[in-house]
Amino acid sequence: MFATTLITLVPEAFPGPLGVSILERAREKGVWSLETVDLRTFGIGRHRNVDDTPAGGGAGMVIRPDVAASAIDSIPRDGRPLVYLSPRGKPFNQQKARDWAAGPGLIFFCGRFEGLDERVIEGRQMEEVSLGDFVLAGGEVAAMALIEAVVRLLPGVAGNEASLLEESFEHGLLEQAQYTMPREWEGRPTPEVLLSGDHKRIEEWRKNSAKALTKQRRPDLYAAYSKTPEFQPPETGDEHD
Repeated sequence: MFATTLITLVPEAFPGPLGVSILERAREKGVWSLETVDLRTFGIGRHRNVDDTPAGGGAGMVIRPDVAASAIDSIPRDGRPLVYLSPRGKPFNQQKARDWAAGPGLIFFCGRFEGLDERVIEGRQMEEVSLGDFVLAGGEVAAMALIEAVVRLLPGVAGNEASLLEESFEHGLLEQAQYTMPREWEGRPTPEVLLSGDHKRIEEWRKNSAKALTKQRRPDLYAAYSKTPEFQPPETGDEHD
């Protein structure tokens, strides 16, 4: 079983969106588990304080290292990465999701306030990971997003596991444009090639669509893809034919 544990000040936020659809069905089957640990339980004094003012002054409060360590040390690691959600962390991506999905599970520390005392980050060898270049009120939403990205890759979770191989980022590109019924909508037709039944032409169209979209919307991804042995420039004019 892929075991996930979350240290949080708001355990009531979970499971949230992790408790619906294919993720919940997989959890009911025992594919993965979700456990929350209330950080407040490890707080100091009568009021269970978990934070204090930052050394050197400044606005806000910082989570204490002794409180954080007590919560962390109460959880069996079992070879699982200990992840601290932080905007200064390494950006999360699909490769990291695949790497984590191949492991035994994850432990997340969901921060609040101005952050976490640096000493516990170093002392407990926490891996700082960022969801993106923006700031949230806490790490809970970011943890949910990362867990969903990882859990859906586990065997037996996705209804059609073959579809996981055709998604954005799996081959260094964004996913191609998609179409369904009706065949024409508001004067916009489905590309004729997709209705041709010619699987070779369809596959080529999809590759060209993915390349063109990536080049237009994510030039950083396209630049990286252009350095791979698989690189072939998209054929212009084919993306929507």
